[in-house]
Amino acid sequence: MPSGRRLDLLDPTPLDWEDPDLALGLARTYRWGGHSAWPLPLSVAQHSITVMHLRGAMSPGGLSPLAALRELLHDAEEGLLGFDAISVIKPFLGEGFRALTMRLESAVGLRYGLPAWTPRQYALHKRADRLAAASEAVHVVGWSPREVRGTLKIRAVPLQDDPLQLVYGGAAWEPWPPALARDRFLDELIRLKHLL
Repeated sequence: MPSGRRLDLLDPTPLDWEDPDLALGLARTYRWGGHSAWPLPLSVAQHSITVMHLRGAMSPGGLSPLAALRELLHDAEEGLLGFDAISVIKPFLGEGFRALTMRLESAVGLRYGLPAWTPRQYALHKRADRLAAASEAVHVVGWSPREVRGTLKIRAVPLQDDPLQLVYGGAAWEPWPPALARDRFLDELIRLKHLL
């Protein structure tokens, strides 16, 4: 890790990384296999912030800091692993890969004090995550809404408005450079940790 810490992917502990290591890993891990209609691919860091904002918009009064942190960190293991498996290949990666990601998820949960999802909370999270995916597929990768429904099997109607544009400005749905994605993710992580 840039911090000098060492992460054993097969036996991770909550002390194996620093927050900047995680932010950088997520900023350099790309969704959609790194494919994009833009000059840059979309990072998992940017996606994670999008999901956090979408999930917050679904909750009257917003999310508690802990719930927002759980949304922000929902794909944290991908930043530690440096790999976001495209959903269609996940069944072929097998139980060994699933066990590895579960160990990383557990280490993340312990480090940041994340409670387990309740069935209702998880359903709401998946709704926000799928809405982000549908919108990214159309605006970042270049899929049609029909392809999103037919090929990806996501029924969520893609958003037109980018929730991050309201917060950060810039062009709607444009992927951020890795350094910017790292900084914005780390800022959110530090902000939420201070609110706990």
